[in-house]
Amino acid sequence: MVLSARELWRILEPLHGMIYFAPEAQERYAALGLDRSAGYFASRAAAMGPVSAEVVVATFYNFNPVIVHAAIPAAWEKATPAALLEARLDAVDHALRRGLGELADDVSELADLARVAADRARLTPQGRPLFAAHASLPWPEDPLLVLWHAQTLLREYRGDGHLAALLLEGLSGLEALVVHAASGEVSVEGLRRSRGWSEEEWAAATEGLRERGVVDAGGGLSESGVELRARVEGRTDAAAESVYAGLGAVERERFVELARPLSRAVVASGMLPFAKR
Repeated sequence: MVLSARELWRILEPLHGMIYFAPEAQERYAALGLDRSAGYFASRAAAMGPVSAEVVVATFYNFNPVIVHAAIPAAWEKATPAALLEARLDAVDHALRRGLGELADDVSELADLARVAADRARLTPQGRPLFAAHASLPWPEDPLLVLWHAQTLLREYRGDGHLAALLLEGLSGLEALVVHAASGEVSVEGLRRSRGWSEEEWAAATEGLRERGVVDAGGGLSESGVELRARVEGRTDAAAESVYAGLGAVERERFVELARPLSRAVVASGMLPFAKR
């Protein structure tokens, strides 16, 4: 069986996702005068340049605009996008080497496979603004950073497609979070607090989805809600599948074989606080 785009993305995602929690990143952003929240928004948005808060709200989608406006554009007065991109990549280098140990020295083959997919994604940036911004950045030279950059591109490519799928279903950023939490895969509190929404705002969105028949009386997904979520995920998968077309079945199996121990090491290091060890 040929592994899907979702499986290939998910197996390597811990290597990208750790940058949002690694202390190395927080230290470097703090050195630039930014707190954790501003560091997150500015470092991820920096590839787009010193954009407005409205652009970050649009491309990040599910964060409360209030916390975005509290961070952007003030962050650009303290650190330039170029400085943030440099700080982020330096943090990636140090954090991954700490988390992976000796595994960090043997990633060239996997980096090459991931870059095949990422380079294919670069051919179709239309409708994917956050991906396109990151795709415009130069490739690092070190294989470990090539691997991280490739997974970053694949993540943002998939993410932009996911937002399009949410829009087609008429789900706001907050409603998308409620649906995700209602699936039982993640906690309500974890999503609500990390994205800056109040209990009252969350409750109002939940009630609206209940009236639409998406969420049931117990707070879980209704049958209609399960179908809606399946459509969103299916469209997201379909929109991302083509980027892995350059990898055949054997190469995809090899991709997973090489990626699995790296992701497990990142999770075991504790850099992803919500991941199961």
